[in-house]
Amino acid sequence: MKTPLVNFRRMSVPTPWWVVLTLAVPLLLFRLCRLVVRNRRLLPEVAAVVVLVWAWAEYGWAPLLLGASLAAGLVGLWLWRWPESCRRWLVLPMLSRWRRLWAYWRQWDEAMTLCGLVKTYDGGRKVPTLLSVRCTYATDEVRLRMPRGQNPEIYHKAGSNLAYSFGSRHCRVFSGRRTSPPIRDGRWAWLLRLVDRVRFRDRPRHVWLVFIRRDPLTQVVSPLPVQARPDFTALPLGLREDLEVYTLRLLATHLLIAGATRMGKGSVIWSLVRSLATAITSGLVRVWALDPKGGMELSIGRPLFARYCDDDWPAMADLLDRAVAKMRERQARLRGKVRVHTPTVDDPLIVIVIDEIAALVAYLPDSELRGRINASLALLLSQGAGLGVLVVAAVQDPRKEVLSLRDLFPTRIALGLTDRAQVDLVLGDGARDRGALADQIPLTSKGVGYVLLDGQPEPARVRFSYISDDLIRDMAATFPAPAEPQSVTVHTYRPSPRPASGPLLPSKLRAALESTQDGEAA
Repeated sequence: MKTPLVNFRRMSVPTPWWVVLTLAVPLLLFRLCRLVVRNRRLLPEVAAVVVLVWAWAEYGWAPLLLGASLAAGLVGLWLWRWPESCRRWLVLPMLSRWRRLWAYWRQWDEAMTLCGLVKTYDGGRKVPTLLSVRCTYATDEVRLRMPRGQNPEIYHKAGSNLAYSFGSRHCRVFSGRRTSPPIRDGRWAWLLRLVDRVRFRDRPRHVWLVFIRRDPLTQVVSPLPVQARPDFTALPLGLREDLEVYTLRLLATHLLIAGATRMGKGSVIWSLVRSLATAITSGLVRVWALDPKGGMELSIGRPLFARYCDDDWPAMADLLDRAVAKMRERQARLRGKVRVHTPTVDDPLIVIVIDEIAALVAYLPDSELRGRINASLALLLSQGAGLGVLVVAAVQDPRKEVLSLRDLFPTRIALGLTDRAQVDLVLGDGARDRGALADQIPLTSKGVGYVLLDGQPEPARVRFSYISDDLIRDMAATFPAPAEPQSVTVHTYRPSPRPASGPLLPSKLRAALESTQDGEAA
């Protein structure tokens, strides 16, 4: 007697092979049909397999091979002549469907269960629903629907486990929609807006998981092209993880750049100056630069700056006083007319760049001079954003006892930091739990940091472009700042005279004694 090929687990006796086929094939077909019905997104793949099997059975393998060769040739021609459209309409959608089926759907239930994201209710299991997968050049954007009783914070905490479960090292969790509705115009714009209102409506139970297939930020980012007409609401400074250009909104805000020494604060500053280069040389933007480190960072680009100080502490305080006086003058002129200043050549945008702000507000030994600088910066940070007097400052230690004005900077960038607690100090409470691992950035990744994008509470990882010394000199020669008239008069600091030695006397008595001594001498 031959040994049976299959031994069913629930049967206690060996089963012949013909019984196995008779029972197993209908069961497999039934389960396949039920699977397709439950997962309607698999219908194209199932239909393609059925058509291929029917064509092979009807005509053989030769027509299939000929059709596959013809399709491959057409795709190759499309990719050669129009690569961007081919990747957008064919390569990336096909990759998205394949990744959805093979990398995520195949092991979705197991991964969600082991990561602790499956809920139980009334004897059943509530698994997060996989809705869609969208692939870019470097990331997989997975959209899911949470079961009732969950919130996005659970997925933030499980981000590392999810990343390694699906074969990635990083997983960013976003609780809001990744894209905004497009701007519609034309004859059918009203209809498209109605469609967009449905497509882009708020869905609180939807969560976006962004898996990093490959890290594009390991390579140094080349300098971005200089814009002919800079847009102050979208200045290109570097690249994001999804290979999109990171743009900074500079208008009506102040910027704080926090990072340990040699972690790329200069890359952020010079990338910003490069994005403003044409506006600087046209006079639309005036950059006032302060380098308390003796000019080691900013002096190489001196022609780009309308005003510049690096080793004269009183001159730095005077420059900040001039900025306050300019702000007061604009307040008196624009009061009751506009709420936000519009830069013009006659009334330019003033950007005050401070390389190490802690040297001015915390480490300066002269207490009177330090008090003047703190008072000027407090006025500029609290009132200057809407008046076109902006502050861009870099700091190594963002603690409150070092930088008491930290909370007055609306826009912040966290580069490599030395302590995990500093991440929340820079980007806000809970930023590290939402994925801003700035304390884990290695020294080899200079210029990599985390930023907050408009409308999204989750931080985004960015690498700023590297501007070499030779390129800075070339920028300074190509885009020099026009001469600025010295028209604003301010208080000039004078050191307080040292008190005379001897006992302290009332002023009237001291004057009487001095007059008596002068009379005796005469």
